[in-house]
Amino acid sequence: MPETKAAKRPAKTLKAAKQAQGSPAPVQTPVAPKTATLYHRPLEYTEDIAEEVCWRLAHGESLVSICSSEHLPHCATIYRWLIRFPTFCELYTRAREDQADTNADEILAIADEKPPEFRDDKGRVYLDQSYLLWQKQRIEARKWTSAKLKPRKYGDRVAVEGVEGGAAIKTEDANASKFLEVIKNMEMTKRAG
Repeated sequence: MPETKAAKRPAKTLKAAKQAQGSPAPVQTPVAPKTATLYHRPLEYTEDIAEEVCWRLAHGESLVSICSSEHLPHCATIYRWLIRFPTFCELYTRAREDQADTNADEILAIADEKPPEFRDDKGRVYLDQSYLLWQKQRIEARKWTSAKLKPRKYGDRVAVEGVEGGAAIKTEDANASKFLEVIKNMEMTKRAG
C-alpha cells in the first residue's frame, strides 16, 4: 500500500494527534457566568457608598455582610479607604460606636422575646432549652461586641487609685479581683524584700 503524505507527518499538537488516532475530541465544559467579584466591584470612593456602609454598620450589620452586596466594595477596599480618607475614617468610627448602642438595644429585644413552650401528655409546660441557649449566645455576642466597640460605656468598670509606691487597680470584675490579689502579694513581697 502506498503511504500518504498525511500519515508520514507527525501531529503538531496532542489534540491533533488524538484526533488523528480516531479518538473523539475532548468535550468542552461550559464556563460558569461570573458573579460579582472583587474585580467587578466599585473601587472609587464616593460619599454615597461611604454613607451606605456606615449607615448599615450603625444599624447592626457586620462589615462582611455589608460587603457581600454586589453594588458595594470588598472589605479590603473599605480598609484601604479608612487609611486614605480621614473623613471616611471618622464616619466609620462613629458608625462602629453607634453599632454598640444598636447591639445594646438588640439585647433588650432578645431578652424580652418569649421562648416557645411545649406541653407533654400530662399538661406540664416545658421550654425549648436549645432555643434558650441560642438566645443566651446571641446576647453574649452582642455584649462582647458592645464592650469592645464602646468600652467606656459598655466595658467593665475600672477605677485607678493612688497608693504609696505605685498605683492599685480597683475593678468590679470578679476575675480581675484574683489578678489584683496577685499584684498586691507581689507588692507586699517587694516591700518585705
